[in-house]
Amino acid sequence: MEQQVKLSYIKAGKIAAQSLEFGKGLIKKDAVIADVLDKIEKKIEELGGKPAFPAQVSLDHVAAHFCPDEGDNSAFGESLANLDVGVHVDGYIGDNACTVDLTGKYGNLVKASNEALEAALKVVKEGVTLGEIGRAIHSEITKYGYSPVRNLSGHGLGHYKQHEPPSIPNFDTGDTEKIEKGMVFAIEPFASTGSGIVQDSGEATVYMLAQKKPVRSPIAREVLKEIESYNGLPFCRRWLTRKFGAKARLGLRELMLTESIRPYPPLADTKKGIVSQAEHSVLIGDEVLVLTKLI
Repeated sequence: MEQQVKLSYIKAGKIAAQSLEFGKGLIKKDAVIADVLDKIEKKIEELGGKPAFPAQVSLDHVAAHFCPDEGDNSAFGESLANLDVGVHVDGYIGDNACTVDLTGKYGNLVKASNEALEAALKVVKEGVTLGEIGRAIHSEITKYGYSPVRNLSGHGLGHYKQHEPPSIPNFDTGDTEKIEKGMVFAIEPFASTGSGIVQDSGEATVYMLAQKKPVRSPIAREVLKEIESYNGLPFCRRWLTRKFGAKARLGLRELMLTESIRPYPPLADTKKGIVSQAEHSVLIGDEVLVLTKLI
């Protein structure tokens, strides 16, 4: 790996870690969720990075992909909140997440995902199989009596690609593919009190450019031009309505119809189990560098 690329990954990871810690401190009862996410994204910019995807907070049985719309004044209450923050520097990504328990009831569930992440970090290195990482995660989560979320996984972090191979499982899949030097990926355990399977739930507010296709209306073309400035990384509807107002929804609708963009609805446990999350990004070299660990 070129030194400049490595330095960009390191910088992105550091900013992601600092922004996650900053955001964690903002998650309090009665704080408006959209305001918290806006402040996190502003912090990312202040620290010299850009969001690799919209900062997200997913509550209770929702595991991922929730972003409030512009004008949504929903506030934190008695909930378990998963905070997911990603940063890129010149397209190289650091991705991390944590869980904040505002209920006082789910301390062990938070421990389960945190300790599963630490167990994975202890075994991950060049030559270890994907199945072995999944086994370490599964063992820690089930020790607490919970289920790992089996259809969510960690993922490779490429240049302007937030999800690419390898897929890092949260249970022992038996996958014999080995970790190789030069890989950069996120390890992302989810622990659930329910089924350990998630499904699409509710309206998508997070999207990603799928392919550029001709569109008719001027507003759709204008919205598409803005979307292209994200370089293929995910974005949320709030970003666009803030820039274009109500016209943004019309543009998005046309882009959906032409399949120019792909929606990512919130993902919820099928039995409405409560879900916790923990995540770090790693770079595999002679030693494993945890990019998103605060020092």
